[in-house]
Parts: sequence; structure tokens; C-alpha cells
Amino acid sequence: MSSKKTITSDDTQDRVIKKYPNRRLYDTASSSYVALADIKQLVMSHAAFRVVDAKSGEDLTRSILLQIILEHEAEGSPMLTEQVLANIIRFYGHAMQGFMGSYLEKNVQTFMDNVPQLPVVPSLVNSYAEQLQIQTEQMMDVMGLKRK
Repeated sequence: MSSKKTITSDDTQDRVIKKYPNRRLYDTASSSYVALADIKQLVMSHAAFRVVDAKSGEDLTRSILLQIILEHEAEGSPMLTEQVLANIIRFYGHAMQGFMGSYLEKNVQTFMDNVPQLPVVPSLVNSYAEQLQIQTEQMMDVMGLKRK
């Protein structure tokens, strides 16, 4: 049984982007081909959308979002250090894999909820980053994962 979800028109009211075998992305709302930069703009504007395989209807949204992240990480100053990436990889297949995903999601959302309300002061951002690192290290210790 496959864990991959197939999207049908009844499943979502989101904007639908179809990905064709030639790797082109077609925005059904604007009836035009789009690039990853256009998908990034949808993310930045908080637009609801789904990327689906044009032939099978398989949901490819996560894959496209990861591709956008990969492009940004390869550009200049990456957000995710090698240590962070290695630690994330260590959670795949671990009993706490599902917990780690929700932990990261909640912490990023908390950060996003609070940052716009505060003046962006480097000391505040650094303080939050330090707190997050301490919490993550404590969580990893509880789960028996050692930091390398």
C-alpha cells in the first residue's frame, strides 16, 4: 500500500499546479507555465496551492517545496547547517521521527508568530536560537541520541 497521496479536484480548493513529465509546471488558475520562483511567490504570499503530477494526480507539493529549499541552500548563506541536516537525517527511521516533525513545525511557527511583533534585534534572534538549540539538545538526550 502506497503512502503517496493522489489529489483529485474534490480533495482541495487550493490552487492547482500540474507538473508534467517534461518537468514543466502549469498553473491551472492563471492558465500559464510557471517556474519554481513563481511557486516560491505563492508560498511567500501565503496562497493555498498543491502541486500534482499531471498524469497520476500524485501530490508533489512537498517535493517541490524541498526543491525550492535546496536551491536556496545551495545559493550563498545556507540556513540549515551541516550539523542541523545531519541531526534531521538521524531522526528518519527513529521511533521519534513523527515527534521531531511536529516539534520543528511548532517551533518554526512560534518563531514566525513572534518575530513580526518584535523589532528585529540580533540579540533577541540569537537568544531564541540559543533557546531552541538547548531544547533540541535536551530532547535528543532524552531520546538517547548523542550530538556528534
